Amino acid sequence: MYRRGDDSEVSASTHVLDNPVWLSLHGEHARFAEVRGEAALYQPDVAPFAAICGNPTPACWSDLVALFGAGSQLVLVDAPPGVPESWQLLGQTDGVQLVGENVTTRPDAEAVSLGPDDVPAMLDLVDRTKPGPFAPRTIELGRYIGVWIEGELAAMAGERLHPQGWTEISAVCTDERFRGRGLASRLILDIGDGIRARGEIPFLHASAQNTNAIRLYESMGFVLRRKRVFTAWRLPGPAAPGGYA
Repeated sequence: MYRRGDDSEVSASTHVLDNPVWLSLHGEHARFAEVRGEAALYQPDVAPFAAICGNPTPACWSDLVALFGAGSQLVLVDAPPGVPESWQLLGQTDGVQLVGENVTTRPDAEAVSLGPDDVPAMLDLVDRTKPGPFAPRTIELGRYIGVWIEGELAAMAGERLHPQGWTEISAVCTDERFRGRGLASRLILDIGDGIRARGEIPFLHASAQNTNAIRLYESMGFVLRRKRVFTAWRLPGPAAPGGYA
């Protein structure tokens, strides 16, 4: 038995940004990918995202189970109809995707590059501000920058998904003690400037509930492209040691 969705809500991908996880893992981020048939995922210490091909068959679900293992958890973006009844839905988040084709970007004089030695400070900032998933090796996905104030990482932003011709700006966060100084917008424009220098276009994802962030992005020139639904699932069966928690 399979869950049936409203087919009008799910269609075959017609744009690169309709399935950016799959296309990133089969392009610029192939070195971080684990792939089996119609399923692909990021290595767990890099990012928590999984994806299936744009026109999935029933085999895609068994491919995902084989990759993750029984009892594991995974995150899908815009899961198509056909999710097996035995999968447990853990949560759902409505989101939006915004594109920055007409954003005027610029470098920022205070922004500094962040590297492996900065990961503990980055993980601490992410833990306190909750911008979204960020793992110990997420920094390897692209360029990350930050602003340090009085020896503390006050704000950061970076690059995550990278389908051909596009780069996602992600992990945008500011310590609450340093908010109101425009740090987030400055870092977004700096990251966007680097993306533009490669001849690519920046894009963003945000929770639909995060209206403050969406207003900020739109004030900078980002435009809503489409709504997205992020779902978290637990696969059936007991979790194997070392599986995806």
